[in-house]
Amino acid sequence: MPYVIPDVVDVKQRKTDIGPPHYKNFLPPVIQKNYGDWKTHEILSPGLMVHIANSGDKIWTVRVASPRLLSTDTLREIAELAEKYCDGYLRFTTRNNIEFLVSDESKVKPLMDELTAKKYMIGGIGSRVSNIVHTQGWIHCHSAAVDASALVKCIMDEFADYFTTKETPNKVRFAVACCTNMCGAVHCSDIAFVGIHRKIPRIDHDNFKNLCELPTTMAACPTAAITPDPAKKSVKINADKCMYCGNCFSVCPALPIADPENDGVAIVVGGKVGNLRKPPMFSKLAVAYLPNNPPRWPEVVKATRKIFDAYVAGAKKHERVGEWIERIGWEKFFAVTGLPFTFQHIDDWTYAFKTFRTTTQFKWTK
Repeated sequence: MPYVIPDVVDVKQRKTDIGPPHYKNFLPPVIQKNYGDWKTHEILSPGLMVHIANSGDKIWTVRVASPRLLSTDTLREIAELAEKYCDGYLRFTTRNNIEFLVSDESKVKPLMDELTAKKYMIGGIGSRVSNIVHTQGWIHCHSAAVDASALVKCIMDEFADYFTTKETPNKVRFAVACCTNMCGAVHCSDIAFVGIHRKIPRIDHDNFKNLCELPTTMAACPTAAITPDPAKKSVKINADKCMYCGNCFSVCPALPIADPENDGVAIVVGGKVGNLRKPPMFSKLAVAYLPNNPPRWPEVVKATRKIFDAYVAGAKKHERVGEWIERIGWEKFFAVTGLPFTFQHIDDWTYAFKTFRTTTQFKWTK
């Protein structure tokens, strides 16, 4: 009997456990009522904005920072606040800010007062530092080269006033990825931090055959640096090809790469997701290596402060970090930040000629 495609209406009505529920099921009634029919929005304070529909309906957004890794007690407290003031409606932004969506203006101030009393940090809307998106770090990830959560704490302590009160020329997005596999957003953030390994994995030849599969281990290497070593019934690693990503350790515990003495942090700058004025931009290297120095990472914080202060002092209104750097040129960027230019900044990627400055014109800097 030939297969018959079910009626489209039946497919739409069918309930399954595959994939997330439709997002419209979770929108506040005022947003559902005015979906796609909004007139304007206004930022009322660093952590409060209001959206106004053409119908005259309004909804207020109260934004607070979160540490991203949340305890069940904290999640219950956030849910209770949303039930009390927002009819249960809230959302997490892509930067892990918590936004309470309030449809009753009389509840806005009481919500903000209670959030302040509970020591939540209100702010991050508009031309300010936003909440820092980050990866798991030493808490959960076996390939982390830096503790993302702790580094985020250090950075946010340094720039908290730019979340709550002070403004920047445009929004500034921080991000932390605890290794170069980068399950964070460092490739598209204004100032970002990448944990880096600087030594090739150590090979535990005795345990390789007990812990690892040869084909899987070789396939995990993106540069084909891993080849069989029949004499030792193990593998060998071509140091010239290895890029210290740690992918192999993810599938083979006999290839540990973590190194307390040599692991550290690189800083990349100039990325963005937004399409306004300029297309989305990728981050580029600013600092090749800074040491892991917990618990406060003073070298990383100091270098970040240099970049941030130079941007705030030199950027035009509405310029993102990458746009500011493009305008003044990388030569002047290193001059105004005082950061050293090293051989790691030289782009030697195979297709780097596509991004080289190939014009015969010189770019003079002041």
